[in-house]
Amino acid sequence: MYLRPRFWLLRGISSVLIKPHNPLSARLHIEGCCPELTEGESKLLMNDVRMKLQAIVGASKSWSEHLKSAKDRASLNSLLVESQESLPYRYMKDSYLEAYLPLGSQPLLREKYLNVHNLVRFGRILEDLDSFGVLISYTHAKTDSPRSPFSIVTALVDEIDLVKNIILPDCDLKFSGHVTWVGKSSMEVQMHVSQYQNGTFNPVLQATFVMVARDPSNKSAALINPLKPEGPEEENLFRQGDLNKAKRATLKETSLLKTTPNEDEQKIIHKMFLETLDLKTVSFRSRILPTNSMWMEDAKLKSLEICHPQIQSSESWPKKDLYAGTDDKIIAQGRDVEPGKERNIFNKIFGGFLMRKAFELAWANACVFGGSRPYPVAVDDILFQKPVEIGSLLYLSSQVCYTKGNYIQVRVHSAVVDPISQEHNTTNIFYFTFGSENKVMQVFPKSYGESMLYLDGKRHFKARLNND
Repeated sequence: MYLRPRFWLLRGISSVLIKPHNPLSARLHIEGCCPELTEGESKLLMNDVRMKLQAIVGASKSWSEHLKSAKDRASLNSLLVESQESLPYRYMKDSYLEAYLPLGSQPLLREKYLNVHNLVRFGRILEDLDSFGVLISYTHAKTDSPRSPFSIVTALVDEIDLVKNIILPDCDLKFSGHVTWVGKSSMEVQMHVSQYQNGTFNPVLQATFVMVARDPSNKSAALINPLKPEGPEEENLFRQGDLNKAKRATLKETSLLKTTPNEDEQKIIHKMFLETLDLKTVSFRSRILPTNSMWMEDAKLKSLEICHPQIQSSESWPKKDLYAGTDDKIIAQGRDVEPGKERNIFNKIFGGFLMRKAFELAWANACVFGGSRPYPVAVDDILFQKPVEIGSLLYLSSQVCYTKGNYIQVRVHSAVVDPISQEHNTTNIFYFTFGSENKVMQVFPKSYGESMLYLDGKRHFKARLNND
C-alpha cells in the first residue's frame, strides 16, 4: 500500500483550532508525546468530539429524555431550505478539523485502546473515525442557529487504507480531515490518522466516508451547502468525489446479486470445482479438499449483541477540578473515558460501535483461520442500509470468503431481529482485509451461493490491493 498524494494536501490547509473541553496540562516531553499537547496549546481532543456533537444537535443525554428531545428537534424543520441555491458556498478549508488522541500524553487513556498484544485496538479507531467524520460534516453545514437542524449520519465507509500494520499504544495520534465533495444532501469526507514518533507525525491510515444530511426527525433528505473547490489540487479532490460516486453506481449495477459472473469468474469457479472432485468416483457430489485448504462453510464465526441504550457520558466520570495538582488532573482526564457506548446522538445504535463489533468478530475469525495474529490492511464498502434500533437483537456473522498468499478477506453480515415480531432485516455488510504472519490456507466453496461469496470477496480484495 502506498500513501496517496491527498494525504499531504491537508498539510497546506490552515488548522481550525477549537478550545478543548479538558485542556492538557504541561508535562515533561517524552517520546510519543506531541509538544503541542504537552505544552498546553488549545487543541480539540477526541474525548471532546462527541460532546460537541451533542451540543450541536441538542441531543438528549439520557434515554428517559429521548421522546422530549425528538419532539424539540422536530421544531427545527423551519430552518431547512427548499433550494440548494439559497445556501452559501462552503470551501474545503471551512470544514477542516484536527483532533488529537493523547495516548502518549495521557497514560490512563491507553486502557480503553489497548489490546492483549500491547497495541491499539483498531475497532476503537473505527469508532473515533465515525464520530470525527460526523463532526466534520456538521462543520461544513454550520448554521446560525445554536442547534443544527440537520441529522447527519454515516451512509457509507467507502474505503480505509492502512499505511502502517500496527498502531503503538504510547504515542499520540492526530486525526485530520475535511469535506472533499458535496452532492445535494450527501458529502464525502476524507480523514487521515497519523502518529507522533521521532519528533514528527507519521501517516497511519487514510479513510473516505460518505455522510448524508436528513431532516431533524431523521426521516427525509435535507439540502446542504454546496462546495466550491479552490485551486487545481482541490478541484482534483472534488473530481475524484464525482468519480467515486459513479464507481459506486457501477459496482451496484454489476453486483453478483444482480448479474451473472463474468467469463473469467465462471472459469475460476469451475476450476475450483474440478479441483475438489474425488477422481476415484464418477460423481459430481463426491468432493474432497485439496491439501492445505478448508471448506468455506467451516470458516465462519458468529456473535449476538443485545442493543442496550448505553451512551458515552463523561459527566458520569470524575472531573479534573475535583483533584488538586497537575498529576491528579492528568489522572482525572485519563479516567474521563466512558465505560462503553452503544447509543448515538439520534438514539439509534452508534455506527462506530457496529463497525468495532464487526471488525473484532472478523479479526477473531481471521485469527482462528490463519493460526496467527492477523493485522488489518483495508476496510471498504460498508453500507449502512438500515439503522439499528435500541432493543434489537443484533446478529453478526463473519465468513472468510477469499484468501491469497498471506491475505485473508472476511465478510461480515449484520442483521437485526425484533424479539417481538421476529422480523429479520439486514443492516450492514462489512468487508475487511487482513494480513497474516504466515501463508494461509485456501478456502473452497461447495454451493453456488458460497461461490458467489468467494467471487465477491475476490472483487473486494482486488479493488483494495490492486495486485491480484
